[in-house]
Amino acid sequence: MRLPMRLAFADSRLLPDTRLAGPMPWVIAIMMFLMVLAAAGGLALAQAARALGGDLADRATIQIVEANADLREAQAKAVLTLLAKHPAVATVHRVSDAEMQVLLEPWLGGGAVDAELPVPVLIDIGLHPGQRVDALAAALRRAAPAARIDDHARALAPLAGLIGALKWLAIAVVLLMAGATAAIVVLTARGALNTHRPTIDVMHLLGATDIQIARLFQRRIAVDALAGGLLGLAGAGAVVIIVGARLAALGSELMGAFQLSPWAWAALAALPLAGMIVAMLAARWTVVAALRRML
Repeated sequence: MRLPMRLAFADSRLLPDTRLAGPMPWVIAIMMFLMVLAAAGGLALAQAARALGGDLADRATIQIVEANADLREAQAKAVLTLLAKHPAVATVHRVSDAEMQVLLEPWLGGGAVDAELPVPVLIDIGLHPGQRVDALAAALRRAAPAARIDDHARALAPLAGLIGALKWLAIAVVLLMAGATAAIVVLTARGALNTHRPTIDVMHLLGATDIQIARLFQRRIAVDALAGGLLGLAGAGAVVIIVGARLAALGSELMGAFQLSPWAWAALAALPLAGMIVAMLAARWTVVAALRRML
């Protein structure tokens, strides 16, 4: 049964008419601000974990630490010969003296690589997918006793574990914020129901159903939730952009891995819509359940 025009206009004021009126939209804006920041952190951490895994999971560095230059060079050639034939190795790159100079210059200054300084020989290798450096260890010891293997994946495993834990923590924070937003909507709807119970009783006497009354609440709450969500998204988006620019200015490859991709920004932009849907469902469930207990 449709409500008369005058009654519909009167009932629309069961909740405030003006935008961002009352505390609920502002509280939702704060919740959305924190939710977007947590989600952005989780997405950035997930992207960084993928970048670390993709770049370093199948890579290793071999160092030949030998004070005697001739013996060091002989062992380096033996290692290069071994790596060129080994089935587990996909790529081999010996770090040149010029590259070593660039690496050591910040600490030792210019001219660090010379005949008098026993600089180790560095050889970067890439392994075929599924292969591990353990398969090379025994063969390398026989070819070059002074050779040492640095497994990038093993060295960064604690960092990868920390990033994974922080990612799941960010997801938990997002879910907690969503639950808190739903709780705020439930409290607001219950408060409005208690305040306007005489009006609701009159609406029932005029033939209004519980669903019709619930629609008035969920429509008003949806508008407030969307307005507050967009406000929180704008604030959090500005913070994410500023922090991302600062990280990019550091010039670090590791910090650069924490940048957000376009699909991640799309996911963040969808959070206010998701928050509005959660608020609508929470309002509908709360109002319908309360009205059934009134009868």
